[in-house]
Amino acid sequence: MIFLDLVLGIVFFIQTGAGILGNVFLLSHYTITFFNGNRLRSIDSIFFHLALANSIMLISKGVPQTMIGLGLKIFLNNVGCKVIHFLHRVVRNVSLTITCFLSAFQIITINPFTFSIWSNLKAQASNYIMPFCLFFWILHILINVHLFGNMQKYTERSNNTRVWNIGFCSQFAAASFKISVFVIFFSIPDFLCVGFMVIASSYLVLLLQRHHKQVQHIHSSSHLSRRSPETKATYTILVLVSTYVSFYSVNSVLSFYLFISDKYYGWLIPTSAFLAACFPAISPFVLIISDSHILHIFYSLWKKKRSQDSPFPGCFLAQNSISTPKNRYH
Repeated sequence: MIFLDLVLGIVFFIQTGAGILGNVFLLSHYTITFFNGNRLRSIDSIFFHLALANSIMLISKGVPQTMIGLGLKIFLNNVGCKVIHFLHRVVRNVSLTITCFLSAFQIITINPFTFSIWSNLKAQASNYIMPFCLFFWILHILINVHLFGNMQKYTERSNNTRVWNIGFCSQFAAASFKISVFVIFFSIPDFLCVGFMVIASSYLVLLLQRHHKQVQHIHSSSHLSRRSPETKATYTILVLVSTYVSFYSVNSVLSFYLFISDKYYGWLIPTSAFLAACFPAISPFVLIISDSHILHIFYSLWKKKRSQDSPFPGCFLAQNSISTPKNRYH
């Protein structure tokens, strides 16, 4: 059992560490780009809020879960446990809502409709990104304040309490508090968001197929490999959404079973925590790989390092200077 806990701790450490590094890199990249006076794409503002929510999610739950697995002591009292759990619930809901918002924004962006109302919506969509993202943060903070406030009232009025184990610490709820009904009620918006993402992703796939057939009739095969920025962004969003829906579906089943079950299963809690952290840990690398500007920065740094490590740096630089004009016309 100790060996299993140690293995889980190492897994959580790798997952949490890699995820935090990836998300912090994205946040730094978008922030530096903005303050350097360079213009961010509209969709980058959404990616920024997604990376921010995912970073906080990994820190709030991934770090304590890693400490538990490695056998370290967590100095969290009842208040600290509630604050961490509250923070995790807020950023988890924000991450879900923003991923859903990404699908809706991309449908508006690439939809071929040309009537006036849709054209106006497409032209003004980028102006509403920041207000909507801020609205999502405020909305989920207020909802979860109400949630935890009601739990506290039930607990204070009842002498008979029930332990609610959330992995790295425990919370207390009144035995009369219907946790299963409460979870179902607050899961309805989550299921609606996931359902919308599935429908939106299916529609985006149909749009991409239709666009591919139209391009196939117009252009030669040599131009087919060049995807437009909108198409690249759509593929990125489809990967993000499919990743989220896959891990969310399995994790939701496990989480609901943990809520309604009176038995304690030691392996279910870390498994559920691992699945919950998969999307925030994977998503930054999906965004990094799909962003040609970030890849260009990595390539420039790698080329600079090679030129410094080369025993003949002058020859390496000359080779690059010769090959650069050739690439300009391809």
